[in-house]
Amino acid sequence: MKQIKIFFLVVTVLMASSCNEDDFLTEVNPNAITPDTFWKSADDFDTALNTVYAALQSNYVSGSQIAYELIRGDEGNTHNWYRPYSFMTMTFNDNTKQVRERWNDLYVGVYRANQVIAALQTTSAEFEAGEKKSIEAQARFIRAFYYFQIAHTYGKAVVHTTTVSDLSELNRPAEDIATVNAQVIIPDLEYAAENLPEEWTGEDLGRVTSGAATTMLGKVALFNQEWAKAAAYFKEVIDSGTYSLVADPRDNWTDVNEFNSESIMEVGFNIALKPGTNGAAVDSYGGGADAEANGIVTEIAPLAFGGFNTVFPSIFLHELFEYDEMNPDDARNINQTQSLRMRGSIVTLDADELYYGKPADDGAAFNIGMTAFIKKWTNWYQVSSEDQGRSGINFRHIRLADVYLMYAEAILEAQGDAALTEAMSYVDMIRDRSGVITLSDYMEDNSGQIPEFHNSPLVNGGVVSFTTANAQSLLTHIRMVERPLELCFETHRWKDLVRWGIAGQVIDQQQENEQWRIDNIDDFRSEPPMFISETRNDWGLPLQNYNPAAHNYLPIPTDEVQINNQLDGGGN
Repeated sequence: MKQIKIFFLVVTVLMASSCNEDDFLTEVNPNAITPDTFWKSADDFDTALNTVYAALQSNYVSGSQIAYELIRGDEGNTHNWYRPYSFMTMTFNDNTKQVRERWNDLYVGVYRANQVIAALQTTSAEFEAGEKKSIEAQARFIRAFYYFQIAHTYGKAVVHTTTVSDLSELNRPAEDIATVNAQVIIPDLEYAAENLPEEWTGEDLGRVTSGAATTMLGKVALFNQEWAKAAAYFKEVIDSGTYSLVADPRDNWTDVNEFNSESIMEVGFNIALKPGTNGAAVDSYGGGADAEANGIVTEIAPLAFGGFNTVFPSIFLHELFEYDEMNPDDARNINQTQSLRMRGSIVTLDADELYYGKPADDGAAFNIGMTAFIKKWTNWYQVSSEDQGRSGINFRHIRLADVYLMYAEAILEAQGDAALTEAMSYVDMIRDRSGVITLSDYMEDNSGQIPEFHNSPLVNGGVVSFTTANAQSLLTHIRMVERPLELCFETHRWKDLVRWGIAGQVIDQQQENEQWRIDNIDDFRSEPPMFISETRNDWGLPLQNYNPAAHNYLPIPTDEVQINNQLDGGGN
């Protein structure tokens, strides 16, 4: 009865106040938040900045749909009944949902950053010393990150650095990567590097830093093949003393020791449910831009443990891990048959550790030619099955091990054999941390030669080939062994293959190895170390369909082309 009386009172008041219909219809709601009532305080700007960070949690930036990135290249595979199959087989087009949605998620982040940056230029709000520049620097770094992702996903970007006030302003051409770098990415990163702190503490952990900005400047230079400039940026980060490799590489892929000493850019997630939600990964149902839990586990966990196993490790990656020989003198390897990073990255049929509380071969269905499942980003170490596809594991976009490998690559490209010893030392820091034999030890025991793990030992009769250590062979090792082993399923691989210009070569080699396995399966079926029970035909269609001009980058979405009369689509 009380509710009815209140409703009647509200209706009566509205009727009494609506004698002049025009006045009523144009009345401004005094409780509404508008551009005129917002942007009045530092707290308003901090609230808006949080939405810029929140866009990093979007499904196509750091969440569940990065699965489509993970099967582009040679580290992951999928089944032909899953949607990512079109990305593996190069049959996507400009109307494929994932092509459209990644573009949308990234531009949501750009728009939010632009709002903050633009409002800072005209606000009369009062800030504490340095606070205004810090907010702008954070927004500009994240905007640069979004544009880097757009440019290297689509090969170009429509540049907006201000908020759009008229629909006609949306009609702009797509600029090439060099122009995007010059107009927005480099200026934003330089401003961020100058105005952000080296680190944050307490409740501010997870905010972007000057080290992240400097690393991104290094990546821009590396992708531009400006080797000396890239090396200088990376060395600045290394020598800052802010970062160090964590002792256990697995701490980079779980919710244990998050925001650790190795983390340079990390997106936070939280598995806790918001009140009133039903348990889905995205707590806000408005499109996913402010998800708090990560749903990536749904795509990569096995069916038996609450996932769909949409993405799983390729034979190539599994074989790299199997022959990445453990150091027998490392105490961490006692009673272990697999290296630390293998145990943290993938699970195989003969794994020693429990997987979701069970032996790996008890519950995980290794069938249809599959030989491994992904461990990274899943809760295999702490639950018996994934809970409604929710994960609180943070996603690390940049970490120090990646910087070490990029620095080694840059100095080898810049200096050749003169940089061999220094470059190898950084590769070996990562290998030593993972408990595997270092390249320098291999050289000492093999007359100056290093192993070529990427040349399939299975195809070569179970034998690992060796080659003389020099700048070129070490670059090949970094490209084809160290980066896929250390950084698998962290969304770097396809961008790497494209910038190196070897995507087609890699696809061709994978198809050649696969055909050999198909022709010779009876000679090694179900034998260690790979335990391949049946073969797959994963690389025939990619090899047949791959065209660098069409597939190195995604096409600009068709709906963007339709509403922007200055776009022509295309992937490059």
